[in-house]
Amino acid sequence: MPRPRRSQISLEDTPYYHCCSRVVRRAYLCGEDKYSGKNYDHRRGWVESLLFELAEVFAIDVAAFAVMSNHLHVVLRIDIATANNWSDREVLEQWHKLFKGNELTQKFTQGELVESHEVVNLKHSIATYRSRLCDISWFMRCLNEPIARQANQEDNCSGRFWEGRFKSQALLDGAALLACMAYVDLNPIRAAIATTPEQSDHTSIQLRIQAALRGEQPTCLLPFIGNEREQQPEGINFSLKDYLQLVDDTGRIIREDKRGAIGENSAKVLTKLNIPAENWLKLTTEFGKLFHGPVGTLPELTCYCEHLDKRRRHFATCCQYLKAG
Repeated sequence: MPRPRRSQISLEDTPYYHCCSRVVRRAYLCGEDKYSGKNYDHRRGWVESLLFELAEVFAIDVAAFAVMSNHLHVVLRIDIATANNWSDREVLEQWHKLFKGNELTQKFTQGELVESHEVVNLKHSIATYRSRLCDISWFMRCLNEPIARQANQEDNCSGRFWEGRFKSQALLDGAALLACMAYVDLNPIRAAIATTPEQSDHTSIQLRIQAALRGEQPTCLLPFIGNEREQQPEGINFSLKDYLQLVDDTGRIIREDKRGAIGENSAKVLTKLNIPAENWLKLTTEFGKLFHGPVGTLPELTCYCEHLDKRRRHFATCCQYLKAG
């Protein structure tokens, strides 16, 4: 039975979550449909563009993404600190970028006088919107629904475009996060629609490589900030250079026309992550099959289940792939 999203989110354990949405019947509604002969690749651009628009509105960062022909992967980071630091006016201004709100919130943002008897309702609306602006379910709803309406309008039809619910899973540590990001970034390589990460259109890895060639990082993606330290900026505690090399080495192995191997530097990185090379390859090629719930080591999974009052540690057997020995 599907579980409520609130029973799967534990910010006490991790701000990182992997989400996946599939189109109905796994049809090629965002790519080239071999049966009808129609090409819908332009819709992948719709998804990517809206994804970044929403990241500017929500207190949620995009760490990785891949828009495929029949499904979408995103790795998101909930930025609860930013949401809590927004003033009441900033919360409403962010919310009004997507929704009208109500007469009272419109009055407040326009600087009009709010009567004393209206303050309680206004505060309630602000608290509700603040919560929604750091809610993955609302983020995915605002991503999927407009795309569905736009696609149906283009096809002159009605009905479902995406499957009923998106799937989400908590990424409980750095190893789980990097393995999931690499899995997402290498989607086009595994699907044989791209031969190299830099040729993988509508993916975060392509944007990171393009920016790295200019000595930069994409402003639309959560940055890599190197090793953890005091007073560090918000970002992924890992070296961008090491990540790009690791993804490149892994992609060469995945490709059938290449006899790639994990390089010396990437091997050192995997040692630091405490993941054997053979496990890494299994993680980055079969992540979606291996994990159907939270991802992390057994101690982290135990804490996660305790914080959410889960009596059983489901998927505990998959933890073996995230540790050596």
